[in-house]
Parts: sequence; C-alpha cells; structure tokens
Amino acid sequence: MSTLRLGILASGRGSNLQSIMDAAAAGKIGAEVVVVISDNKDAFALERARRAGIPARYVGFGYYASKDDYERAILDILRQNKVDLVCLAGYMRLVGRVILDAYSNRIMNIHPALLPSFPGLHAQKQAWEYGVKYSGCTVHFVDEGMDTGPIIIQAVVPVYDDDTPDTLATRILEQEHKIYPEAIRLYAEGRLKIQGRKVFITK
Repeated sequence: MSTLRLGILASGRGSNLQSIMDAAAAGKIGAEVVVVISDNKDAFALERARRAGIPARYVGFGYYASKDDYERAILDILRQNKVDLVCLAGYMRLVGRVILDAYSNRIMNIHPALLPSFPGLHAQKQAWEYGVKYSGCTVHFVDEGMDTGPIIIQAVVPVYDDDTPDTLATRILEQEHKIYPEAIRLYAEGRLKIQGRKVFITK
C-alpha cells in the first residue's frame, strides 16, 4: 500500500503538525507530510516544516479578490504535491466550497472540545466557564459548517476544581497529539467508513 500524502493547513505554532510529522517520521501512521500551507506568514508551523525539509508555503488571504480565488491557490498547491488527505492543524479559517468539493470526505480537523459541545474559538475556555466536569478533543471530517462534520475519534479529559483555561488546554493538547495521528493512521489503512453522520472504524 502506498504512503498517504498529507497536506497540512495551519495558522499558528503547529504543535499538532509536529505530532503528525513525528508520527510519520517514525513510520507509525502510513503517511507523510508533503506540504504545509499557512495563511499567516509568521506562523511557526511554516518554520517547523522548513526544519523538517518539507515544502512550506504562505498563501495570504488578502492577496486574492475572493475566498474562492484564495482557495483555488491553495488547491493548486495541494494538487501540485499530489495530496491525498488534507489535515487542518490550527487553521483559523472555515474551509469553503472550492476545497471541500475537491477533497470531499478527505479533510480532517482537530478541535479542543468534545463536539458538538463548544464549537468555534476558545473551546477550552468555553468549557471551563460553563463548568463541565469533562472536556476533551475531537478529530472529525470537515464539512461546510464550523466544527460540524462527522466525528472520527474523541478523547476525554477531566476538568479539575483547580483548573484554569490554560491548564485545561495544556492537558487537552496532550490528547490532541495522540488522537490526530491515530485518526490519520486509520484513514491510511482504509478503516474509516462514513455513513451519514457516523464514522465507523472497521477491523
């Protein structure tokens, strides 16, 4: 079976990108990161890619007349690098129709909450303020909504009485680094089957 080719979209520091690159380099997930794209020229994710010898591309939203034009530029890069699966790793934009149509059911995202609870930004702070006893993280396929696509894997993280949004976020991030590579591995092995809203993991 050929190695799955991953294209990563990131806007920030890229810690989930690093966990994916590390798992790929260790031969654990049957995949390799072939390109990293960011809408933020100062994103540390781009530096992580460069250090690993992976093509790092900045695509600035403001240089394009429309979101569709911006996404076509990204899509060109994905296709040039023969990307099989797109992974969002702290990518701070909603994916639009151009990329969704080209990569239907082939885009993953990680979210720092147990979806469908607390979608959107600052999910850890949302959960902490709400007073939940458990939070966590979710890997899901991406659709046109905000954090609404079919769920692949979740990890549960308890919320302690003395937690702050930051301490909770740190513990959730530890689980993110485990379940995102695992979801990619399952995809690479052809073990994820989508039926409606549900994702089944086959043996």
